[in-house]
Amino acid sequence: MNRVGLYVAADPLSPEENYFEVEILDTGVIGAIGVGLVPQKYPMDSQPGWRAFSVGYHADDGKVFRACGFGRPFGPKCSVGDRIGCGIKFQNQEEDVRQDQTVKVFFTRNSQEVGRVLVPFPAGGLFPAIGLHSDGEEVKLNLDAEWHHEDVMHMAVDSSEEEWTRLHDIKLNGITLEYAGRGKSIQDVGLAQARQPLDTMHHYFEIEILDPGENCYIAIGLARRISFENIVRVVEKASIPKQSLCVLSYPKHRHPGWNKGSIAYHADDGKIFIGSGVGNPFGPRCNKGDIMGCGIMFPTDYDSEAECDLFPEDGDESHDGGEGEDGCQESDTDEEDLNEKNDEEEEGGLKVQIFFTRNGKIIGQRQARIPKGGFYPTVGMLSSCEKVRVDLRPLTG
Repeated sequence: MNRVGLYVAADPLSPEENYFEVEILDTGVIGAIGVGLVPQKYPMDSQPGWRAFSVGYHADDGKVFRACGFGRPFGPKCSVGDRIGCGIKFQNQEEDVRQDQTVKVFFTRNSQEVGRVLVPFPAGGLFPAIGLHSDGEEVKLNLDAEWHHEDVMHMAVDSSEEEWTRLHDIKLNGITLEYAGRGKSIQDVGLAQARQPLDTMHHYFEIEILDPGENCYIAIGLARRISFENIVRVVEKASIPKQSLCVLSYPKHRHPGWNKGSIAYHADDGKIFIGSGVGNPFGPRCNKGDIMGCGIMFPTDYDSEAECDLFPEDGDESHDGGEGEDGCQESDTDEEDLNEKNDEEEEGGLKVQIFFTRNGKIIGQRQARIPKGGFYPTVGMLSSCEKVRVDLRPLTG
């Protein structure tokens, strides 16, 4: 194996020049071509993504590397003729990013977005970089390439229906969620829960407040969702009647954070709720235009399959108020009873750090145990006209 050869651009990416592309002309012996971003004074014998404050998408295995020599599955492998793009989604097009913030780095393949990664923004910025690692590798660099945000939005709209498993008193319109409940009491919570749990590849999600509605009772967080296999185990252990098998997950009329197995940051008062209806001061209040984020800091050796029970199969739950897996209707009372029984099962879950962001800046973190089956992105609303835009996969790696 040859030593790595590295190219680093003279200027970092900026809000005005936020994207570049590399076309693969020859894969050489093994096609170990890395495309990404690195800080100033990056070691010239390392692929982008191997060292601190760097990230890279590698053509030979389709993995993403972020400040580590071990990559994680990310996208398709790339070969001759493929174009790999890399850019930054700057929050503000006018102000410089502060050193204490993180940025969304995204990668594309042949004009289609592959995924995004959260990367700390170092002093001096992030520079386009290309790593070559075997004889005969050849690429063509285009630092003037452009990436149009509309393309990303269109793709997100196409896949949005498949990304949600529970929509209670929430109306889905493309990538926006709108409260559709009465908003008269705390029993009128609208809840949206994603189909897939956060994991090491998709460990963070965001919402943007488009309309705070009457009271901005909007919450972002994580909540449990019980797989069918886990329900059977709990039912057998607790001697719960078989007809209760239709009961699934977090109570649909409760804000994330209010019940055990959940944690959430609430926009109206800036408080954090961790399995309790009583919140604690945490961060600033949020309103129209603010972007709230939530993620998990997984240990480097985390294995989702080993730590969690089997994940639910696609289609195991219907959108709001439908039938459960065995064809019976959901019951809120039975659901809470089963969840109380299952709380005991979650005590041994792995401890992780849950962090929250506001407009791209981490505002705090709390320790929590991952429930059996995982932590699922969850959004709650409780007053008329509330509307948010959701990005369930802004960050990967």
